[in-house]
Amino acid sequence: MEEDKSKIRRRKLKGVVVSDKMQKTIVVSVVRLKKHPKYKKYFKVTKKFKAHDENNQYHIGDKVLIEETRPVSKEKRWVVVSKL
Repeated sequence: MEEDKSKIRRRKLKGVVVSDKMQKTIVVSVVRLKKHPKYKKYFKVTKKFKAHDENNQYHIGDKVLIEETRPVSKEKRWVVVSKL
C-alpha cells in the first residue's frame, strides 16, 4: 500500500524569525487568535517552532512561511518554504 506523496496535505504556518543562532535552524514565532469559550473575547496565543534552514539565509525579523515535514531532529519537524 504505497501512498501518493503529492496527496499528503502538509500544514503551513506564517511567522516571524525570533532566533537564528543555531546552524541550519531558525526559531519561528507563530501568533494566532483564540476565542475564550465563555466570554467570547479573542486573545493572542504565541507558539515557537524550530524550522530547518539549509542555507542559513533567514535572519531575525524576517517573516517566513514554514511547512510541516518529517522529523529532521529531536525538535525540528518544520522546514522553511519561503520569505514573505
